[in-house]
Amino acid sequence: MITNKRRTSLKDIAQELGVSIATVSRALRSSPEIGAAMQEKVKELARKMNYRPNPFAQSLRKEAPRVIGVVVPNLVTHYYAAVLDGIEDEARKAGYSVISANTHEDSELEVKAIDNFINLHVEGIIACLAQDTRDYSHFEEIYNMQIPMVFFGRTCLSDKFSCVTANGDIAAQQATQHLIDTGSKRIAFIGGPNHLDMVIRRKHGYLEALRENRIPIERELVVCEKIDFDWALEAATRLLQMPNRPDAILAFNDIITFAAFTAIKQLGLRIPDDVALIGFTDDVHAGYVTPRLSAIVDQSYEMGTEACKLLLKNINGDSKIIKKIVPQKLVIRETSAKK
Repeated sequence: MITNKRRTSLKDIAQELGVSIATVSRALRSSPEIGAAMQEKVKELARKMNYRPNPFAQSLRKEAPRVIGVVVPNLVTHYYAAVLDGIEDEARKAGYSVISANTHEDSELEVKAIDNFINLHVEGIIACLAQDTRDYSHFEEIYNMQIPMVFFGRTCLSDKFSCVTANGDIAAQQATQHLIDTGSKRIAFIGGPNHLDMVIRRKHGYLEALRENRIPIERELVVCEKIDFDWALEAATRLLQMPNRPDAILAFNDIITFAAFTAIKQLGLRIPDDVALIGFTDDVHAGYVTPRLSAIVDQSYEMGTEACKLLLKNINGDSKIIKKIVPQKLVIRETSAKK
């Protein structure tokens, strides 16, 4: 007989059988959605593991709304807040509530968030990777437990999970081409960690524009390391203090964009006459600074609604892996075209 010192949970039974928690729960309730053979297998193992349902928890679950978990790297930025708004609105229409976890760009907090969502028995998870995540075993566990999951923005395990991303490669190429067409000759790219698929896409678009215009690629003008304001401020300052400094910068996201903007101002350089600037950032804050910022703008709210739609399909039994692309928009203002 299988023994267990602690109270056996639905998760324990699900892991033992290699099925989802939802399958175990339905089998124990003799739901017609679960075949007779699987019902018997689940009930037999539950007896062996001395599973005892908690009547109090069950009564709460009957009254509680269905819940989706969302993992984001940085909830204070407009991008992630807008994505979360889209998820919440779409989830609410389908009768779901949303709980969110902010990883603060820390992979360890990401692992804990996923573990908490498993323990909370959420019906599905939507996630964007922390910038230092390289080990995907916690997401492999989600896949093996058959918990519905969708990635947005920064993704991994594309053969196992659906995802919603932007066309960052095309947008970066268009932005770089605009800088070239409006007088910039030495364009730098400041990005985040090179292992992130989002960084790879945006850097690729930048490099393609240079190649198409037969502009030599200079390694010292491509600086990719982390998503952090202080680091980006230092990186931009170093670039702008080179003897042959860049006359334009394409910045990976809002944090790096405003760090570059600050560096240019602190060095007493004029935007865009001395240094042109385009950043991947939200449309709201781009219009508040002086000069007003040319920007590559995400349709972040739509990314949230699309991610939630894919997750709901998954929850309802559609296991097809879908890769949805939500296009970005290039908004030209005052920081990109040289006079």
